[in-house]
Amino acid sequence: MNDFAQFFCKLTGKDAPHHWQNDLGACCTAQNRLIRIPTGFGKTHGVLAAWAYNRLERQDPSWPRRLVWCLPMRTLVEQTEAEIKTCLSTAGLLWDGHSDTHAGTVGVHVLMGGSDAGDWHLYPEENAVLIGTQDMLLSRALNRGYAAPRARWPMEFGLLNQDALWIADEVQLMDVGLATSAQMQQFRTEDHVMSLRPCFSWWMSATLQPDWLASVDTSAMVTELQSRTLSISPEQRTGPLWGSVTKPLQMIGAVDGVALAKLTLEKHLALADSGHGRITLVVRNHVEHAVEVYEALLSQGRTSTNTRLIHSRFRGEERKTWRIDFLSRAACCQSADLIIVATQVVEAGVDISAGCLITDLAPWPSLVQRFGRAARYGGHADIVVLAPAVIDDKVALPYDAVELTAARETLSRLTDVSQKSLEAFESGLTETERQRLYPYEPRNLLLRKELDELFDTTPDLTGADLDISRFIRSGKEHDCQVFWADWTDDLPPDTLQPHRDGLCAVPFYSVQKWLFGSKEQLKDDLKAKVFVWDYLNDAWQPPKPKDIYPGRLILAHTSIGGYNVYTGFIGEKPNKKSTAVPAVVAAPATRDVQSDLGADNDSLSEAEQYQTIAAHGAAVASATGALASALGLPTGLTALLVAAARYHDLGKVHPAFRRQIIPSVASGMQDTPDLAKAPQAAWTGPRPHGFRHELASALALMELLARADQLHPALLGACHDLLACHVLLPEPAPATPLPASLGDELRALTPEQFNLLVYLVCAHHGKVRAALHACPADQDAAADDEAGMPIRGIKDGDPLPPVRIMDAHGEAQTVSGLDLHLAPAMLGLSGRYGPSWRERTLALQSQHSPFALALLETLLRAADVRVSREVQS
Repeated sequence: MNDFAQFFCKLTGKDAPHHWQNDLGACCTAQNRLIRIPTGFGKTHGVLAAWAYNRLERQDPSWPRRLVWCLPMRTLVEQTEAEIKTCLSTAGLLWDGHSDTHAGTVGVHVLMGGSDAGDWHLYPEENAVLIGTQDMLLSRALNRGYAAPRARWPMEFGLLNQDALWIADEVQLMDVGLATSAQMQQFRTEDHVMSLRPCFSWWMSATLQPDWLASVDTSAMVTELQSRTLSISPEQRTGPLWGSVTKPLQMIGAVDGVALAKLTLEKHLALADSGHGRITLVVRNHVEHAVEVYEALLSQGRTSTNTRLIHSRFRGEERKTWRIDFLSRAACCQSADLIIVATQVVEAGVDISAGCLITDLAPWPSLVQRFGRAARYGGHADIVVLAPAVIDDKVALPYDAVELTAARETLSRLTDVSQKSLEAFESGLTETERQRLYPYEPRNLLLRKELDELFDTTPDLTGADLDISRFIRSGKEHDCQVFWADWTDDLPPDTLQPHRDGLCAVPFYSVQKWLFGSKEQLKDDLKAKVFVWDYLNDAWQPPKPKDIYPGRLILAHTSIGGYNVYTGFIGEKPNKKSTAVPAVVAAPATRDVQSDLGADNDSLSEAEQYQTIAAHGAAVASATGALASALGLPTGLTALLVAAARYHDLGKVHPAFRRQIIPSVASGMQDTPDLAKAPQAAWTGPRPHGFRHELASALALMELLARADQLHPALLGACHDLLACHVLLPEPAPATPLPASLGDELRALTPEQFNLLVYLVCAHHGKVRAALHACPADQDAAADDEAGMPIRGIKDGDPLPPVRIMDAHGEAQTVSGLDLHLAPAMLGLSGRYGPSWRERTLALQSQHSPFALALLETLLRAADVRVSREVQS
């Protein structure tokens, strides 16, 4: 037994790995892969063991730190989380969640709406397993994280596109998200020369086809992947799951719910208990059809104990017991008597072995997955497929009529659908027949230009953003999240936030129909009972139809109903009175769970003790350097990150920030102008809405370089020809001397280095990044002031008092007072600083790639937060 096999056994508790698992784990080269392994052969164990062995056991730095497990459904997330935690705990590798450092262990974090994933984004140097749905993970990889605070988007964008191994699991269910995952990997590959850490993708499914990933952009990558497709070779197809399993097939016409319930009971009662109980699985293509059969079974004498309904419109509170109660190998025991009525959610990740499977006709890849839920542990299972005689577009929904027709014709050629029979059948297919059985034509394809545009996270004045839902799921399968809670006042408290177990994923169009019908206002009985989070005003507000969109969080009062613990989300059913929904109580959450403006109050500036800008900058510089070293960044980038850390809070000397702090006389700090941190009791001054001190820091750096050398290539030196012919008129900066060490440091920077320095300083809270735009508070201020429109609370000509800053040698230097200018926010060149802010940030994206640039800003932000928390404690 080789080293990997021994590690595999330690991790999983198995006697030995399958051949394919050993081949995957023993290969020490991190690279993109296709994994086509049948159901029941341990894909989760094989992939986890391969990453853990190479990254943790061998400590190979060429393997990414983060294992990102992307799944098409929430139910799969919960099952995968439990399996991964069990394995890591068995091997002594699971982080306890409390230690300051992971010390060779791995944190497991779940990214789902309402889920507290922990502070994984603040520890980019640690190993981690991130598990989430494609909605949550792909939206974050596209810099528009569903259910995440806007300011955190760039951090998660950087961390998921650098130093990450993506596992796209059960890809046959990912819809357009599969194409997006392939496009993203291609774009990362194109930028690999600029990458700071490697990022790879593994796509896996029992029915995976390489052509599914093909596009004009990915053709070369797919050709390479085909040579690295991992599968079970014919000579390895031995054992009980290959040889002795029989699954005779019967096709009948479509029947209504009552008739199907009767047929289900007949088949179920005829089953023999072969040691795994009597288990019958019914799979419908529509939630409402599954509910119909379930209710018909109950009306025919079955109970909610021995008959269970599962679909994707249940809350986590109800789903969390499914795995133990009936969706596991342990539940398939001697004398078990269970009928499970389900939708597509059972196509993957469900470890049950049904003695009878009755399923709606579905596309061939889905049918293969459904067949895999029958006789999973060996033996015999009866398979019944409900195939309508006529298949048109309406009957085929939610699938395509052509796909269902191809599947029906294929089934007519088969009498058995065991794994052995299916492999033998598919091995004889022509390429044309294979493409007909496994079609994939995504409705939307992410283009490089669209990805680059998503780097900018600045919203418009209404809080709207570029829509990414078309790159995650097609058609109307775009979910928002609903949670039910109790409150007694007219408005819910701002601190009311959901627990992940209280969230129900519902297509946004179903929520719109439930709340509004065909009107533009909430139904009368729902007024003051339903709210959405207002990111601009930091509060719950009544919704309009346009406020219900994918990824949105909707709060509903328990009294309005719309949900049943046995049947899931029901909305409003005709002739049925809704009953109150039991609330899932969550622990009090911080406002940052939803708020984009939550950091406007600079809560991290509150500390146990006072700290100056210079002292805090030095501490963050030390922490940033340590992070950069841990990731093995080049010396030049590390030096720039450290410099940005020293300068990052320069703008806190701005009067708008400083007058918030009123130190007590006893503190002796009342005359200290350059405070970065202060105890909570000292924050008694007025807090300006919309003011961003990091923009003041960035503008101050621009002015400092102008005073040191206004003709520096990063400023007017870039416009030499325009100045010479008087097309651009210079606006001279005052000749105020700078401390020599600071002036020399800034003058020595290249234009690219200076642009990166000033960008990192400006982006260190995630609020002001690629573009400089006014916010609603600025508009309000402009209406009352003739001085012009401010930007994030800063007006052109605002004075910045003298401030002390640490230089590169650790010596404190005093910078004399200066004025801030908004020239970089203007379009085109300015006579004071030359290129605009937008021109600079676009150049940075081209020079460093969006992925690496986001990782760099993440390192500074993570260091800043961690140091600030140390001061708070």
